Amino acid sequence: MTTATAHTPTLSVTTRHLWRRSRGPLMALLLLALSGVVLAALQSGEQHGRLDPRSADRTGSRALAQLLAAHGVSTHAVTTSEEAAAAAGPDTTLLVTDPDVLTQRQLTGLYTATAHTTGRTVLLAPGPAPLDTFAPTVQAEPPVTNAARRPGCSLPDARRAGNALLGGSRYVTSAAGADRCYPSGGKATLLRLPAPAGGRDTVLLGSPEFLYNQHLDEHGNASLALQLLGSHKHLVWYLPSVSDPSSTQDDQRGLLDLVPAGWGWALLQLAFAALLAALWRARRLGPLVTKRLPVTVPAAETTEGHARLYEQANARDRAAAVLRAATRTRLAPLLGVPAAHAHTPETLLPAVQAHLAPAPGTGTDLPSLLFGPAPADDRALVQLADHLDALESSIVSQERHAPREHPDR
Repeated sequence: MTTATAHTPTLSVTTRHLWRRSRGPLMALLLLALSGVVLAALQSGEQHGRLDPRSADRTGSRALAQLLAAHGVSTHAVTTSEEAAAAAGPDTTLLVTDPDVLTQRQLTGLYTATAHTTGRTVLLAPGPAPLDTFAPTVQAEPPVTNAARRPGCSLPDARRAGNALLGGSRYVTSAAGADRCYPSGGKATLLRLPAPAGGRDTVLLGSPEFLYNQHLDEHGNASLALQLLGSHKHLVWYLPSVSDPSSTQDDQRGLLDLVPAGWGWALLQLAFAALLAALWRARRLGPLVTKRLPVTVPAAETTEGHARLYEQANARDRAAAVLRAATRTRLAPLLGVPAAHAHTPETLLPAVQAHLAPAPGTGTDLPSLLFGPAPADDRALVQLADHLDALESSIVSQERHAPREHPDR
């Protein structure tokens, strides 16, 4: 048996090896973290979105807010429906930039708070839900592209402004006294509903683009925006926000409730298909298939590798069992013992003792040698290997020198 010696180098992972293996991913993570810090620092300034009166971006409305301020109109930006309802008092203009994101509870609350106060409510591109609340007699029609359109109505604000950039949704109504301006295909892209007694008039705009900074100086956009939003001294600029607590529905819905109808059955079918695929693949799992090694490994190296593994794991019991089993397997055919009984003490030991009878000086405890307990230390393991080799050599030597009968006798 070949055992591991102290001069043979062992495989071990050192700190240098760990650094060389992990320095690439660590550098990538460090670069990613530095990039995140730089981006966060660059974007840490105050940022505002579309149609925000504080934004100087192309789609912001800061230019319009400054123009209104120059004409004595104060602009108050709010992001919750409660703030909008509280600020939209008498003689104020309420501008709702995105009414379609409001829940029905928000729409109803906002309408109830402003319906009996004088002023004006301006809705930008409202859909069916806002129309049902603020303008029940109005219906929305398919949108059109934005273009410079003529007023086409008698509304003084539109006639003074002249051509303006309008389009988007179109509106039709049967209400008497409504101003249908900037029409496209006979349907208004700006619709003004007259105010009821003691109430507010309502202005519906199909598109908000003429309020953007980038378009305010085109055509009559600035004049139209100034007259529509500056008819009162106070303007409440409502920017609906998803962080508004009042946007939470009364009936709290879970994640599964947000899945559209029909997707539940689709997910169930996908899960069933995945289960069938798993069963199909599992049926193909069988016993391990042996393959030829790409290179020839010498037996000495394999034995030495096993010895190293046993030594590192202190597996003296496993090493002793392998040595004894290999010796019993080799001795069985020499002693005339069937291979099936090579590891049976009742069969193998008498045969070994019979072959050793002519040489009683061996002094070997055969049961302990071939079927004994695990060695207590490495020295006992080495002695066991030596005794097994001596036993096998003795039996092989006797077999070689044993007299054989002549075939003719």
